[in-house]
Amino acid sequence: MTAALFSFQEPNIRSQDERLDWWRNERFGMFIHWGLYAVPAGEWADKGAGHAEWIRTTAQIPLETYDEFIHEFNPVKFDADEWCAMAKDAGMGYVVITSKHHDGFCLFESEHTDFDIMNTPFQRDIMKELAEAAPKHDVKMCWYHSIMDWHHPDYLPRRGWEEDRSSEGADMDRFREYLHAQVEELLTNYGPIGIMWFDGEWESTWRGEYGKKLYELCREVQPNVIVNNRLGARGGMAGLTGMDGYAGGYAGDYATPEQEIPDAVEKGLDWETCMTMNDRWGYNAVDKNFKSTTDLLQKLSDIVSKNGNFLLNVGPKADGTFPDESIQRLSEIGDWMDVNGEAIKGTIGSPFKDLEWGRATQKFNGDDTTLYLHVFDWPEDGTLEVSGLSGNITSARVLGIDGSVEFKQNEGEVVVQVPSEKPNEHIGVVAVEFKAKPVVYEEPTITSQTTQFVHEAIVNMSVGSPDIEIRFAIINNHNTSELIVPNERYTEPLVIDESCTVIAQSYFEGKPVFKAASLKLEKVTPKQATQVSLVIEGALKMSVYSGDWDEMPNFDTMKADAVEYVGAISPKPEAELQGRLFEGYIKVDKDDMYIFALTSDDGSNLYVHDELIIDNDGLHGPQQMNGSIALSKGWHPIRVEWFNKTGGATLNLRVETLGGELHDVDASMIAR
Repeated sequence: MTAALFSFQEPNIRSQDERLDWWRNERFGMFIHWGLYAVPAGEWADKGAGHAEWIRTTAQIPLETYDEFIHEFNPVKFDADEWCAMAKDAGMGYVVITSKHHDGFCLFESEHTDFDIMNTPFQRDIMKELAEAAPKHDVKMCWYHSIMDWHHPDYLPRRGWEEDRSSEGADMDRFREYLHAQVEELLTNYGPIGIMWFDGEWESTWRGEYGKKLYELCREVQPNVIVNNRLGARGGMAGLTGMDGYAGGYAGDYATPEQEIPDAVEKGLDWETCMTMNDRWGYNAVDKNFKSTTDLLQKLSDIVSKNGNFLLNVGPKADGTFPDESIQRLSEIGDWMDVNGEAIKGTIGSPFKDLEWGRATQKFNGDDTTLYLHVFDWPEDGTLEVSGLSGNITSARVLGIDGSVEFKQNEGEVVVQVPSEKPNEHIGVVAVEFKAKPVVYEEPTITSQTTQFVHEAIVNMSVGSPDIEIRFAIINNHNTSELIVPNERYTEPLVIDESCTVIAQSYFEGKPVFKAASLKLEKVTPKQATQVSLVIEGALKMSVYSGDWDEMPNFDTMKADAVEYVGAISPKPEAELQGRLFEGYIKVDKDDMYIFALTSDDGSNLYVHDELIIDNDGLHGPQQMNGSIALSKGWHPIRVEWFNKTGGATLNLRVETLGGELHDVDASMIAR
């Protein structure tokens, strides 16, 4: 569990697309991974019992063998009303289910394939029954749909182990027609759909432009549908980078971190953590490593305190029932939500950067505010101390207990007297009512795109509570021994053109209320361009290596399989178990600070003048890392290292001057 690091902000939903309003309000949804993979229940022959929804590829099951599960899938105990009722009773406002996972099997009746639910012994359209049940239980029906498809003959690439399954004649354009046709079915035949939740976009055959067209199709068929960001620019499992779309990527409506909760989230970013109750998404009969109800509820509080949503997964069994452990947790979560749900639904994030005993959310009621204190560590002495809090408090209460509780306001502190016994075994919630907004004492945040600059830097400052004033001072870095009191009021970004330290402090009603923050900025001299008598423009030297690595190898000690001269820093043609080294020069057209953005799957490094500018090493999905260096006009030696283990292959380098817009490093900028 990580500390909440999201500052107070006015609700920004009015300035954003109103399609997301209902989703922001609900905060909590159910994910369901279900399909043919529930039949083997995670176990396959001599490949062990550690599999789940990926079993076809993790156990390397031939297509014709896996397809036989279609004759065994007969979920006679499936009850759409029961599933939707369990979601609603747990306090969830929407359900996202796998209409099709990576294995290509469809839980709905499709005109475009026989590999669907109507060709099982069950012969009932699961999606139709759920879509009809959901409104009766006041939950929104949403579809997960995989872009990747291990069954369709036109989908590429084949799995690396499928040596006997030829890709000859396969056509990704034809597969995309199939994909679009099925998405149209899902958005046409089942009434209003809340979310199209895509996945499987990371393979090298899928491009950002495809994602854009798929997004446009969804919005054309159902203009109010929400579409997640897994259309080509997810930015790895963290799911929070690349939301502006990289290398022609496309970002969708909201970010999707997977199996993790970010430490901090950019203001105004819509996001949703998806997470399993145990270790796997699909049903695995021996996976009993279920998170406790308390842990799941604390994760929910943590996520909502950072303005996020929680999509909690259930992997149903092949007979159509939920595992007993999932049912128990959903019931216990529902009991807590019955009492404390007002601290989750319709709330925004915490006004505090950190609370040592828990988390916080808040809800606006006209001009007034309810601040919800989610107390993980309930005070045994009945005294809850909330440091750095002020404002006009009218009352306080403990959810689930009748009547109000006493409170006392000291300077910069609120003390609430609560019962010594925790109101439930998971999280006790204290609601504090404010006239207007709470005032939270915290240090200002001082930011600049980089702390080094050639000409000038732009410095921004912010603090959570709108009633807090920021005062600042700028001091010479050569004379930092002076006692400087910030006394100039911050109203707009600062333009800095000399080395200095910026100091900022929070003030309330004319008094400093928190320690000062500082940021050191340095004006630097650009690295001199390399004097080269002759370069061949438009290409870099690319050395290709074969190997199975988990981190960047030392290419200088290895013999290359091949050497080519290429006009782009790219993984194409894509390959698994391969490394590439790009060497040459990059040209810049003026003296300035340059920001580089390196995106890769898997690891990559960027060197300029033998200086490591970006370290993006390790095994990961598409992930962007940034770095900066001051360069003078002319040519500069550059080196890009990259390796790919298996799966998707991504590599892209972009550049901008300080304050500019990122663009690809292309053939016009490189030489060898």
